[in-house]
Amino acid sequence: MLRFSLLGSGSSGNSMLVASPDSKVLIDNGFSLKELQARIAGVGETLEGLKALFVTHEHSDHVKGIGILARRLGVPVYMTPKTYENLPESVGELSRVELFESGESVTIDGLTLASFNVCHDAADPVSFVVQSKGVKLGLAADLGHAPRYVKQRLEGSHALILESNHCPDMLHRGSYPPALKQRIRSRYGHLSNVDMTSLLASLLHDALQIVVLVHLSQENNSPDLAHKMAADVLKGHRAELYVAHQDVPTPLFAIRSGAFLAEPPRR
Repeated sequence: MLRFSLLGSGSSGNSMLVASPDSKVLIDNGFSLKELQARIAGVGETLEGLKALFVTHEHSDHVKGIGILARRLGVPVYMTPKTYENLPESVGELSRVELFESGESVTIDGLTLASFNVCHDAADPVSFVVQSKGVKLGLAADLGHAPRYVKQRLEGSHALILESNHCPDMLHRGSYPPALKQRIRSRYGHLSNVDMTSLLASLLHDALQIVVLVHLSQENNSPDLAHKMAADVLKGHRAELYVAHQDVPTPLFAIRSGAFLAEPPRR
């Protein structure tokens, strides 16, 4: 079994908790320690027993809180060498850094995180497929497009976390300056709702249990619109569909090789 929660998703901060019966890790942390602890408590978990922190890329909404967390808990921080070299100075000293190359896998007490490169405007951005005892969780966020190898990495996932950042029409009509609009819709920017539906359609299979849409733009997207577009793809499929938000964590989801269970957040 794997359990996971998106503790927050958006340009103001990102973090994801993933746990197996024997291990517990975070992917990214863009929150203060106090805020992170509150969000984890909101899904009935704690930072006790945290084994490691993994970093996808060096943008501040993903790494702002990794320094204080690592120093306070003494946990190792895993990232690629180029990501490490490009961390903001505000992160501070990291005493336990474990470096890996994009494409390599790291196993911690039976929980395996397999990295793969993604197309994003960062030094060496990666995403992860997380596996434990035959259960597979696929993450694809902060990427401008999804080439074939990304789809191949995500195939067979029991749960998918997919970026659905913006509506192209809303972005076109919005107030962002032209350079920022171009960055977002470029092949090194962010997946649109349309991109998400294409990726999701290519990854459907009978054992898929849950889909979570992440990193929605507050100005250039609508949760209802993204949800509807994904629901149209999933029509007739057994998978549950959720939209992650910036301000509150998702439920603590549990995925198994043959069943799905969503545990509601505890307040």
